[in-house]
Amino acid sequence: MANHLLMPKATAVWLVDNTALTFEQIAHFCHLHPLEVRAIADGEAAQGIKGMDPVMNGQLTRDEIAKAEADPNLRLKLLDPKVRVPEAKRKGPRYTPLSKRQDRPNAILWLVRNHPELKDAQISRLVGTTKSTIDQIRGRTHWNSASLQPMDPVTLGLCSQIDLDLEVGRASSGRPAAAPAGDTLLPAALTERMEVREKDEDAELDAGAVFAKLSSLKRAEPQTEDED
Repeated sequence: MANHLLMPKATAVWLVDNTALTFEQIAHFCHLHPLEVRAIADGEAAQGIKGMDPVMNGQLTRDEIAKAEADPNLRLKLLDPKVRVPEAKRKGPRYTPLSKRQDRPNAILWLVRNHPELKDAQISRLVGTTKSTIDQIRGRTHWNSASLQPMDPVTLGLCSQIDLDLEVGRASSGRPAAAPAGDTLLPAALTERMEVREKDEDAELDAGAVFAKLSSLKRAEPQTEDED
């Protein structure tokens, strides 16, 4: 693992302010141009940067600085770090254990049926497969199509529920919203233009006529009883 200087400009600011090193020595140690170090010394560059002590960080010793101050031709050497930080691994295809590779076609079939919005690249990231295998399972040309059973890849341990939800969310973000089913309210733009019909006065019920009808019915009831 390559050893890199932490915060080169901040280190250069500290070396300019606290040592008698030449601009070339500081530039070589901090991987800067000598003119940039001169600009730092003149206050034209790195004005808002606080100097960082490389001795406190364990990247340089005071004896090394003293030797370099006595010999302008001496170049400072970066000390090896006491703690090794592993380099970040490059993200590649998902590794599937041998014990679970036989379940991968079942997981692909489940994804194809239950999440048709997923692209081939997303399915490949989830279960670690190839585009040709996905096409074969979609087209039912896979050599074992007759025996495949759709199985949730999360249950099989091929991916996590978080990864699955993330890929489904990405695939659904660009899809149009589903049309609402059943009766719905009209948009406000349409209802504002609709004319309100006034009630027809002639169509309204006449209260007097209603009461007169009820009175005639009541008078007719006793006559019927007398006839009986």
